[in-house]
Amino acid sequence: MRGVFKVKREDGQHVSDFNSQFEARKQDHIRIALSEAVQTRAASGLDEICLLHEAIPDLDFSEVDLSSTFFGRRSPVPFYVSSMTAGHPEAPKINSILVRAASRRGWPMGVGSQRRELTDPAAAKEWRDLRRECPAAILLGNLGMAELIRARLEDIQRLVDHLEADAFFVHCNPLQEGLQAEGNPNYKGSYSALERVARALSIPVVVKETGCGFSRQTMERLKTSGVAAVDVAGLGGTHWGRVEGYRNPAGHLLHESAKNFADWGIPTVQSILWAKEVGGDFDVWASGGIRHGLDAAKVLSLGADRVGIAQPLLAAALQGEEQLDHLMSRFEFELRLALFCTGQNHYRNWKQQKVWRWKSIETS
Repeated sequence: MRGVFKVKREDGQHVSDFNSQFEARKQDHIRIALSEAVQTRAASGLDEICLLHEAIPDLDFSEVDLSSTFFGRRSPVPFYVSSMTAGHPEAPKINSILVRAASRRGWPMGVGSQRRELTDPAAAKEWRDLRRECPAAILLGNLGMAELIRARLEDIQRLVDHLEADAFFVHCNPLQEGLQAEGNPNYKGSYSALERVARALSIPVVVKETGCGFSRQTMERLKTSGVAAVDVAGLGGTHWGRVEGYRNPAGHLLHESAKNFADWGIPTVQSILWAKEVGGDFDVWASGGIRHGLDAAKVLSLGADRVGIAQPLLAAALQGEEQLDHLMSRFEFELRLALFCTGQNHYRNWKQQKVWRWKSIETS
């Protein structure tokens, strides 16, 4: 029976009550995130980008190389599994499927939020088990900005150590926190907390949005923060404002307000273009509505260094490891095909020459 174990957190809420609430919320997120109603694909800007076809590519398809680097380590592809889920009964099985496929194919993988471990030491088992299952996997830890502000450095380092993380995500989700009944929309002190952690942690820190993108002004401020990469995670994929709206009944304040913020955010394409204009001393990672390998090719052609996928991989993982592996293989093939059909043997060549145009602009 829940509620018997009554340890209190600093805010006075009992740990057992908090954990029950946390698990229910995370299960809601998995269920709702798979719905088309919370997707904003049309807003990403990706459908407006066209890669320029090369009718006579002066290379063989076998020469196309997808290799990349991950903070100094070789990676066979520029993809990564974006952070998705943790801290509820179904999460270990889902993450087990994801990490096995990611490790086998050489995709780095971001884990779900490690927030629960800050108040429940037993939650560390989920990450120790994941690392034990795939010791060679490239894993990124993960904590929300609202928790980062109040967490002690030693507690954050403990999250890193339990996962044996290779890098660490700090996710930003102000809209979601504001529309979540249990949310924590307290962001004061964000920049100083981010800089403190980015400079103190033993591994690279990546700051990411969760579907609303980054403005040019925000990325200008991040130039001096010490972060190793910015994952723009723009408007175009799962919209967490919509997700939180659907968690509340019709007529509820949060449900009704979420409708008016259903398209809130900066499109993925615009965020990438601004990131490249800013030219910060950080890598630019792109996620937010990447639904196939051609989408990945487009964001790489715009200047992104790495491409993250979440919702399609989650849907495939829920069907099984074979389906997930097939989808990841398709992403890789389609990116390779896009490179071949633009006459390039590596996506880094796209950084030196423009191989895309806006579809709305007619070619001469």
